[in-house]
Amino acid sequence: MNSTQPNYGFSATNGDLRTTNPLPRAVLRSNNYLLLDGEWRFALDPDDVGLRDAWYVSHQYEHVANWPGSVEEHMDQTREPGQPTSRWQDKVVAWYEREFPLPERGDDHSLFQLTFGACGYETQVWLNGHLLRTIEGEDIHYGEYTSFSFELRNEYLRPINRITVRIADTMDAETPRGKQESHVYKRGGIWYQTHTGAVRSVWLEMVERNRLRTRVGVESVIEDRLVRFNMTTRIHDPGVYTVRLQVFSTNEPAPQPLAVSEFELRLEAGQRQQRMVMELPGAKLWGPGMPNLYRLVAQLIDSEGYTAQIETHFGLRKVESRGRHVYLNNEPTYLDGILYQPGTATYEEMRLHMHAMLELGCNLVRVHIAGVDPRIYNLADELGLLLWVEVPSPHSSTPRSRENHRAELLRMLALIQSHPSVVIWSLYNEDWGCQDIATNPETRRYIIDMYHYMQIEHPQFLVVDNDGWQHISQEGRLKSDLLTAHLYTPDLPRWQELLDRLVEGEMIGTAAFPLVVGDPFFYRRQKPLIVSEWGGFGFADYGGPQAGEERTERIRQFKQELRRRDIAGDVYTQATNIEDERNGVIDPHTGALSVPAGLLSSKGDGEQVTGNR
Repeated sequence: MNSTQPNYGFSATNGDLRTTNPLPRAVLRSNNYLLLDGEWRFALDPDDVGLRDAWYVSHQYEHVANWPGSVEEHMDQTREPGQPTSRWQDKVVAWYEREFPLPERGDDHSLFQLTFGACGYETQVWLNGHLLRTIEGEDIHYGEYTSFSFELRNEYLRPINRITVRIADTMDAETPRGKQESHVYKRGGIWYQTHTGAVRSVWLEMVERNRLRTRVGVESVIEDRLVRFNMTTRIHDPGVYTVRLQVFSTNEPAPQPLAVSEFELRLEAGQRQQRMVMELPGAKLWGPGMPNLYRLVAQLIDSEGYTAQIETHFGLRKVESRGRHVYLNNEPTYLDGILYQPGTATYEEMRLHMHAMLELGCNLVRVHIAGVDPRIYNLADELGLLLWVEVPSPHSSTPRSRENHRAELLRMLALIQSHPSVVIWSLYNEDWGCQDIATNPETRRYIIDMYHYMQIEHPQFLVVDNDGWQHISQEGRLKSDLLTAHLYTPDLPRWQELLDRLVEGEMIGTAAFPLVVGDPFFYRRQKPLIVSEWGGFGFADYGGPQAGEERTERIRQFKQELRRRDIAGDVYTQATNIEDERNGVIDPHTGALSVPAGLLSSKGDGEQVTGNR
């Protein structure tokens, strides 16, 4: 292993979020970091003997692999020439290890923290043979879509340190898998090859013993220009602390903050969340075409004046489901959406995709049951793109799958609740992971409880219970902020018929399954209607023209029919090709459009529409 590679030097994370954030996180810390990407020793553990044989103490590794990278990639790289490609079918266990020299410590106020941008599904980490526990107290971290961190104890540290990582995953249908194959849904068609393991960067950084964590929630009351910040403190030394919040404009280089507030707290050891409210008179609102952002500098100051600082940006916006429309900042807003499945795209490729979706005329991107690099949320904030995010779904409906689903939702919320671009959440999609939604009261009870939780704890979002069909009605109240339908047909007269039946409130016979389950629901235009999937032209299972002017014209005709009706938004399927789904309109590598710019925009189409503008 090359110990002279440049990532051994500590680098600073100070700077602009948009240009100098090399780490997959949305909140910056004013400190130094050591990126541990690059060559790691690697070994598969097909018989799962590594724990029994204490590989974390000593092991002769057979291979070298580059982190970040998937287990699947690393398995391919270890194949002997001429051997066929092998894929794991039930369970995979892989071990990674590397050394790093201990950088100089800043002062007694600091400690070293190790962070994984994403890894899993099950991850265990050892430092010099000692098992580490996450800040949340986990010996094993579960989940592969969000970051997690370890504070490194002084007694474990050496001048040269060895990190050992064990990663395990299975085809278990009870874990949140998104569209990766499982024992229930096998690869092919709309189901994809697994992509698991060391999938995002890992880094060492110096953090303060007493600090604010990089978990910031933002809710705004735009009528009063009030912003509620939900901050998380991490304390080792109990005492009285001051939290100072400063808000700066991101568009003007003025050194003076627009607003400053201080909050005194008596904090015990451990972790605590605290809401703090600031008023920003005259603040501009955030939205498509007006992505007005502000910079928050948050400081935790101890009784001796020592300061720990984090930085993020935010925007003031309000989203509501009100009658037939989605209202953004109190204005009815038609959602011109597109379905996005990033798959294994790099951050730079996703960046190209986001710009291309904006060029298509979209104001909404539905990130389809996938975990993405959190810098993408920052980019959407800056571009003024609305995001619809979804919990990667399990593939079976059991008490354990619901427990795993809830844990994944909470992990995602902790890290992306500050972004004005994120406006809609789906709990489930097409009843994947809740297949018994129509017959099992326990399944419906869980979804209703999570819908109510989101309404109370995260009112800044709209929430969809089960996107596409089989929404839950309890006593005639829809437990979803949107009534959504997935409609696929390549035939224009059939498309017109389906849309007519949808806007008339027909709950049966429009989508593949009834639109509502549970108690009767009487539509009467009391919820916004969203056709949240349509098109798919080019994918064999959906039909329609493969490409060229014929496909462009079909998309234009179908979009015009949507806008002629009392529909609040639509989501075209889809942005890029992925595996067997060859229906994208954006080149996955270059971001180039294969259809005319503006094709998915409902502005300036010259068509007569009813009540949506």
